[in-house]
Amino acid sequence: MPQQSLPSGRGFYLGPAFRRAADRYGAVLVTLDRPLDVRPELGPDLTYRVLADVVDDLSDRLWAAGVRPSEQVAIHKTDNVDIVLLACAVARIGAVPVLLSPALTGSVAGQLLARLRRPWLITDQAKVEGPLADVTLPAGRTLSVDDAPGADPLEKYAGAEPAAPVRLHPREPSLITHSSGTTGVPKLAVHCPNTMWNRLVPQQAMGWPTRGETAALHMSFVHSRFYHLLGVLLHFGSPLVLITDPAPAKVAPLLVRHRPGIVETHPNTFVLWEELADAPGAPLSRVRSYGSTFDAIHPRTVRRLLDASKRRSPWLIQLYGQSETGPVAFQWFTRRSAARADGRRVGTGIPGFTRVRVTDAEGRRVAPGTVGRIEAHTRGRILTYLGMQDRYDRQLTDGWWEMGDMGYRSRLGVLHLVDREIDRIDSVHSNLEVEDALMSRLEELREVVIVPGADREPVPVVCVRGERPLDPERWREATADLPAMAPPRQWRFEELPMTATWKVKRVEITRMLSESESESAGVRA
Repeated sequence: MPQQSLPSGRGFYLGPAFRRAADRYGAVLVTLDRPLDVRPELGPDLTYRVLADVVDDLSDRLWAAGVRPSEQVAIHKTDNVDIVLLACAVARIGAVPVLLSPALTGSVAGQLLARLRRPWLITDQAKVEGPLADVTLPAGRTLSVDDAPGADPLEKYAGAEPAAPVRLHPREPSLITHSSGTTGVPKLAVHCPNTMWNRLVPQQAMGWPTRGETAALHMSFVHSRFYHLLGVLLHFGSPLVLITDPAPAKVAPLLVRHRPGIVETHPNTFVLWEELADAPGAPLSRVRSYGSTFDAIHPRTVRRLLDASKRRSPWLIQLYGQSETGPVAFQWFTRRSAARADGRRVGTGIPGFTRVRVTDAEGRRVAPGTVGRIEAHTRGRILTYLGMQDRYDRQLTDGWWEMGDMGYRSRLGVLHLVDREIDRIDSVHSNLEVEDALMSRLEELREVVIVPGADREPVPVVCVRGERPLDPERWREATADLPAMAPPRQWRFEELPMTATWKVKRVEITRMLSESESESAGVRA
């Protein structure tokens, strides 16, 4: 295949990311907590150069299988780092990776596949015989990393002729991810190299102080944030520790062995990793920078993480944004600032890249301190929702994107998050603020989520570490000065419905509580 001419314009391209890094830092180590499904014989200890070779090999196989530029290639397989390598391989030959979370139900995955234009699908036996068993798969265009029935195995194309890289126009679709789906079926977000570049550049600036430090990551491999962080770390040549299983017992030995200076994961995983603060071997002792995105993080968690580091001045950087916008606001926590941290303070816009405003229901700016709808103006906004242009347009007004959150700005322009608009409860100023207070007062809590009940009353759903019963007296003391709430419902953490990034699906919890109450009423009747 001839080399395609390269269009001008700024863009972040996934296809050459590993090869470029390998050319500069080929021997830098990449450690996995489980071998790749596409190349298990390589084991868990790899290098930039090895991963670049795997990406090239996979793209050669995909080209031999018939994948061509601009075609959509859905990747929906068991969670593992090879999701990342497959995405880069698809992008390398100019096709468009469509990243579908391994956590999706078969029904939802099928609905998202139906929105695509004659897609290819890369999957595995576990998905085909499990969640996808009743889903109609793309005929003749389904590939598998193993021996999935009805799929063409990628192994069939081993040793294929090298395929030359293809680079799309910077404003052409190059990656499709999906929204969290906290309120229903996820939307498919279409990214292009130019908007991805506008997300990458400010994050590279933020990563400059920790350039070259070992980075340990447990993040969703189907979320755009992972790829931007990967771009930053590859640019600076950081050794990587990529984690699929967040269980502290599994993570601690890896962190003790590699002593990362950078750690990033989902906020709810950080809550789980609080117990690493006092773990044998001090796995967090060398951390200089923690990264938290996707959702708000509790101040208690921030303090414990920073106190676990033995570095002189560690920090935690929090990015506020969405899949559709990328980060639109940021702030830093140090040990000193964390001691008085307000979990609702999410920071300021990124100079030169994002602006934030708060408006009323008619779209007019409100005064500082007044709660309204948060809107963002960003150069990193997605191109559209695939097949849902009307839905995309409804959130966009004169270049300002509705975030779906309620909040306010201080007189100094600092943004404070109050709640998701859909989660507001009239009797509670901020569910998130109450949750932060409870997490700080009750150290035994692993999570607390306040959702509206059948009569819009606030219902706290709590998860206790070790599944111990919640102490009623401690609960009464902790809630004495808080808004009146229904009695707490104690659930196991695993019972909470969550997205791929461990964001709690509050609407789903409300539905589950309603169904439970209906069943109880039926039994009483």
